[in-house]
Amino acid sequence: MITKLIIVSIIVFIFNIPFGYWRANVKKFSLQWILAVHIPVPFIITIRILVSIGFAWYTYVFLVSAFFSGQSFGTYLHKINKRNGVKTSSCLFMDIFKKK
Repeated sequence: MITKLIIVSIIVFIFNIPFGYWRANVKKFSLQWILAVHIPVPFIITIRILVSIGFAWYTYVFLVSAFFSGQSFGTYLHKINKRNGVKTSSCLFMDIFKKK
């Protein structure tokens, strides 16, 4: 059970990185900001159900931490790119794979 929870936490962390990157490039509390925070939630709930980790209180500690850590890491990546003079967009994948 704990290994499933750790694997799902890692998936949630990785899944939220692009959304945190998007959130960092938009005005706080705008529609895009709200979408960047809330779009991952149904997918995370679906993963919880498919993997059968349940909704016990201790699973929330892991998954909420992974959620906000992924969002924060995405924001951090956006700030690093901006600080290094990279012209950034709201899309992490476009910024990674764009031609220089």
